[in-house]
Amino acid sequence: MQLLLAVVSSGYAVGAALGWGSEELAEIMGDFGLSSAGLLAAVSCFTYARSIDSRERPAWLLFSFSSLMGGCGNAVWGWYEVILGEAVPKPSIADFAFLCFAPPAIVGLLVLAKRPVTRAGWVCLGLDSWLIGGSLLTLSWSLALAHAARTAQSGAPGSVPRAALSLAYPLLDIALVSMVLVLHFRRSETNRSAVNTAIAALALTVLSDALFTSPLLSAEYQSGQLLDAGWFAGSLLLAYAPWGARRLNPAPDPVAHARAERPHSRPITGSLPALTPYLAAAVCTLGILYNVVDGRKVDRVVVFTGCTVVLALVIRQGIMLLDNIALTQELAQKENHFRSLVQGSSDVIMIAAPTGTLRYVSPAAAGVYGREAEELVGTELATLIHPEDLGRVVHEVRRFLAAPPAEEPTTRIECRFRSGAGEWLNVESTVNRHQGGLILNSRDVTERVRLQAQLQHSAEHDPLTDLPNRALFTRRVRQALTGRRAGDHSTAVLFIDLDGFKAVNDTIGHQAGDELLIEAARRLQDSVRAGDTAARLGGDEFAALILGDGGRDRSAREYQVHEIADRLRTTLSQPYRIAGSEVRVAASIGVAFADPGITPSDLMRNADLAMYRAKAGGKDRVEMYAPQMQAEVVRKAELAGRLRTALHDGEFALLHQPVVSLASGEISAVVAQARWRSAQGILFTPAEFLRVAESGGAGGAGGPAAEGGSTARAVVPDASRTAELGRWLLEEAVGQAAERHRAGHDVPVAVRMTAQRLLDRSMPLGSVEALLTRNGLPSGALVLELAVSDPRVPFDDLERRLAALRRLGVLIALDGFGSGYAAISALRRLPVDMLKLDRGLVEGVVESPRLHKITAGLLRIANDLGMQSVAEGVDLPEQVMALRAMGCTHGQGMAFSGPLDEYRLRRALVRGTFPVPGGAAQPALAGGSPGGSMVIHRGSHNETPVPPA
Repeated sequence: MQLLLAVVSSGYAVGAALGWGSEELAEIMGDFGLSSAGLLAAVSCFTYARSIDSRERPAWLLFSFSSLMGGCGNAVWGWYEVILGEAVPKPSIADFAFLCFAPPAIVGLLVLAKRPVTRAGWVCLGLDSWLIGGSLLTLSWSLALAHAARTAQSGAPGSVPRAALSLAYPLLDIALVSMVLVLHFRRSETNRSAVNTAIAALALTVLSDALFTSPLLSAEYQSGQLLDAGWFAGSLLLAYAPWGARRLNPAPDPVAHARAERPHSRPITGSLPALTPYLAAAVCTLGILYNVVDGRKVDRVVVFTGCTVVLALVIRQGIMLLDNIALTQELAQKENHFRSLVQGSSDVIMIAAPTGTLRYVSPAAAGVYGREAEELVGTELATLIHPEDLGRVVHEVRRFLAAPPAEEPTTRIECRFRSGAGEWLNVESTVNRHQGGLILNSRDVTERVRLQAQLQHSAEHDPLTDLPNRALFTRRVRQALTGRRAGDHSTAVLFIDLDGFKAVNDTIGHQAGDELLIEAARRLQDSVRAGDTAARLGGDEFAALILGDGGRDRSAREYQVHEIADRLRTTLSQPYRIAGSEVRVAASIGVAFADPGITPSDLMRNADLAMYRAKAGGKDRVEMYAPQMQAEVVRKAELAGRLRTALHDGEFALLHQPVVSLASGEISAVVAQARWRSAQGILFTPAEFLRVAESGGAGGAGGPAAEGGSTARAVVPDASRTAELGRWLLEEAVGQAAERHRAGHDVPVAVRMTAQRLLDRSMPLGSVEALLTRNGLPSGALVLELAVSDPRVPFDDLERRLAALRRLGVLIALDGFGSGYAAISALRRLPVDMLKLDRGLVEGVVESPRLHKITAGLLRIANDLGMQSVAEGVDLPEQVMALRAMGCTHGQGMAFSGPLDEYRLRRALVRGTFPVPGGAAQPALAGGSPGGSMVIHRGSHNETPVPPA
């Protein structure tokens, strides 16, 4: 568009300079060409005014009307010259239209001007306009307008209208020029390109008008001359102004806008508004001097105008002086205010030059940094920052300075700052730009950083041992698997559990247990390498991360890690000196390696499974993880789920196995046993599901609970499930025994129960009595087979509980006698009525002379204490004869009968006896009843001495 505008204007100027080839064409182009350009400018400004909705809209409407008047005036001029072929009369309608060009343009320029915000500003705007207009009027009057005024006073016909017209044109042009100059110094920032183009268009038009009204050209002017090119170009430029500016700036650019807002040093253009009054006075003085030098009499108009210009200048300067005084006072007040804020602030405010040199430091530096502000001024900022933080700070500052200010006005930097005492302080700074440099608002956050570090340490470390906790250990494992060691499959995780730790807590107290854990943690920390990690996961469980060495020999690495784990086991199993006494615990360790693609959780789970296998395999040992361990856990989990379903769906059945007198073959009792009935009606043996239940550590079907609480054991049924199974077994056995009792079969029923289950709070003392009363079963018809195999069982509580049950009439049998930890201790301390030999002794009593002697000794103890004895697992006739010869009174096993359902049990009770291998005989050792029924000789055995076996 700019190129097209230049080509059309240049073409018109060339045509006008050459006279267009003919006088008639020159008149057409000089009149109707100018009219077309004016109408084009009117339509363009009007269309643009309708497309916008802002405070500029009235200005463009006025420009449209002004151009329309100019176009109409040229059209009328052409009507006379081209159509009618007559000279344009003076005055005419064309003159009226031309005179209507300037006022709308002047008002439009006022609309576009930046509006003053105070009354003094409005007064200064008017004074500046008069200063410019008055000075131009003085000069113009002296040059040409005085001659026109004298012509009007001559009294010639038509001289007055012609003189008035001659004066009107320059006066309006002077007013328009004044507005153009004022607007140039006070123009608004909005749509500046369009406003500047419009100002240039009006200035070009005014220049052409001034040349037209000058005495040198006004008498010789004809349409189509070169002067018309100025009007033509001015109209085209005004038509182009709104649309060309929009095309040049299609959308606001925030970056360019931000750069435009940056202060630039423009001393010449910035001082022109201040010089305007003096320039106007100088022009006015030139007008007066022109008359004086030429020897003319000074015109009264010139004198009056000059006086008003001088008066306006004095008034304006007075206003500016008062305004400057007020601004100076306000500036001083604000400077004092901000100086007080800066000097009284607890933060240190520093101004750094673009080179990094400190130009200003607030007095707070003495209290924060321990260094006087004067000492820091002139210092390089880089020399005060910790060398480890300097690179990061420089990078952040460069990035901040390169970013657009509108998008990122400030940034925040934390680094260490050297104090006056030589210490490194943690400093947080808010950074702003300042004349190419930086303003830093800094504060000391050392205590906050220390507190954050302490909180972070507390969140990631065990409060007792100060070892990394599970969260930090898991993160270290993840880093070892995903970092630069991701391809190193020789990394290993060790899970460590202290065997017997609960006994330490129960025997010598929790304080001693804490001291033991602290010492164990110290030993573990001292035993691992510097790059490895030792952690406490909770309770008596520890872990170690052994980073790989990058070797590819898996067997050699496994051997090496196994040696490390065994050394840890030996170290942790050494005696501990706690509270003046020596305490021993063992360590079970599970090891798992980082196989390809394994996750941190899976690796830790594998190590936990291996550790659980080590505890199940006898404790105080090291176990390497194998994939079948996970398969076993899944199988147990499935079985546990099936067990829960079976409990709720009633899939369990109760069978009874007779206890037979080895002397007479009579049935003296029955032992209740649970069976799992499948969907096909098949009764499965209890071996597998009872083993799962025993792993849970409760219930009437299980053994001792496993120590600890690792994730590998979470898949085993919980205590609530096994307790539910135990309750079901006890209630069902008592209920069926009561029905047999009412049917005339007075045979006691025996129910197996662990010591942990018996001490469980969910089974209060009154529950057994209530159960017997509810079912109508005599108390002597219930035998509880007590299993005590855990050394952590509190014997004092167990003794009180058994004594209470015996007062109810419940018989107590010590199950598993001859194996486990608590055989002799339980016999010495607990009030029991009969002993039940462990199956392991019975199975080898015939083949092994050693077991034969041990069994004979145990039976002699039972007979000496006056207690009956029951051998479990008597499956062979040879075992029956051997046990009977050693003095065993009763037997239970396949040599007599397997477990029976209720129908077959009643048939057996009706029959009453089973054939005894070798025939009926008296026991070799006295003690107990030779008959078929169990006759219990009650008494306290707490203090009875036990003869050696």
